[in-house]
Amino acid sequence: MMSLRRRLNVGLVSILCIIFVIHWLAADWVIRAVAEKQMATRLMEDGESLFDTLTLDADGQLNFNSSHIGSVYNHIFSGHYYVVQIDDKTHSSPSLQHHVLALQSPEPEQLKLYHLDNGPEHQPLLIMGQMFEKFGHKIIVSIAENLSSVDHDITSIRLTYLGLSLAVLFCAIALQSIDVRRSLRPLAKVRRELEDISTGHQQQITVEVPSEIKPLVKEVNHLLVLVVRRLQQSRTAIGNLAHALKPPLAIMFRVAEHPVFKEYPELRQQLQTQTDTIHRCIERELKRARIAGNQQASMAFNPYLELMTLAKLLKTIYAEKQLDIKVTAPDLLVHFDREDMLEMIGNLLDNACKWAKHNINVEIVFSDTLTISIADDGPGCNELNAQLLTQRGLRLDESIQGHGLGLAIVLDIVKCYEGVLDIGRSKALGGFLATVRLPLN
Repeated sequence: MMSLRRRLNVGLVSILCIIFVIHWLAADWVIRAVAEKQMATRLMEDGESLFDTLTLDADGQLNFNSSHIGSVYNHIFSGHYYVVQIDDKTHSSPSLQHHVLALQSPEPEQLKLYHLDNGPEHQPLLIMGQMFEKFGHKIIVSIAENLSSVDHDITSIRLTYLGLSLAVLFCAIALQSIDVRRSLRPLAKVRRELEDISTGHQQQITVEVPSEIKPLVKEVNHLLVLVVRRLQQSRTAIGNLAHALKPPLAIMFRVAEHPVFKEYPELRQQLQTQTDTIHRCIERELKRARIAGNQQASMAFNPYLELMTLAKLLKTIYAEKQLDIKVTAPDLLVHFDREDMLEMIGNLLDNACKWAKHNINVEIVFSDTLTISIADDGPGCNELNAQLLTQRGLRLDESIQGHGLGLAIVLDIVKCYEGVLDIGRSKALGGFLATVRLPLN
């Protein structure tokens, strides 16, 4: 779809061009009309001079005396011509020589102004004709003037006016483009603030915007508040539910151990299996709540700061092991959901803490992907076991506390981001190595 700025510019430029063409055509018509009006005034004055030369002799004949006519009518093809018709007699100007003009008959007592393209030597002519009666005689006076010089002057005026008009048009287009860019500047500010919201620098759009888009910004802010509120409510509700289920679940565990169930081993096994499944889910949600803390939901994640906090927490939980957790990560924001990243890295790091003897290396690097590598110096696993570890609920060593959910949860999150989870053996530490690769887009 065409951008809003380009659409406005194209629309406004089109309107300006249409206005310019209409204005130029109108101005061209006005210029020619004014020029022809001035010529018509001269022709009318010459026609009156011709009319004054008509005299009546003693025999009642109307005579035409050309001696009082301007000299321009005496030069051959001078561009100034006249034809005087008195009844059946025709008196032509010497400038016409023997050329006959294709004249039109005017109405009585009316002036007729018209063009003749094929004059002497193919000259374009403007002709004014008038018919009237004097002393009982029908008189038609036709005065003509060459339009070539006028057309040349009009062409010069046209070109000059066209150049000035184009300059004004280009200035108007440039100013309009600047005004459109300035008018759309608030949208660019809104876009930058949305980027800040996505990186966690702010929670709302605060920039001042025009009244036309203010309702949109208001609705976006309302939606942001609603999304954060519902996400927090959802996670809080899950955590509260997990806490609320722990006491009844503990009672169910004790009930399953009651001597009365010794006579029903299958029923006891089924009850223990189901309560254990519920316990796994509760522990998972409590772990999420403990890792995420009480911060607001955010689409930004700082690997270094979060990993340092997480490492400190896990060192406290596994204090008896005196773990050495080395963190190598950039101190910058990346556009991933904080809760997802903490849950994924938290599960991998928690798994490493369970199996490690003393050393754990955590490394996060950026290239075409976000690569997270967590290695420990524990026993590790072979290739066959590595393929089984991501199965939900599977535990290869029942002596280690847990419910077999960690890597399965990690794999679920990785799939949501269309990433890859690789499991193998660390060359540096010799133990377990988990590598996650997530596309940055």
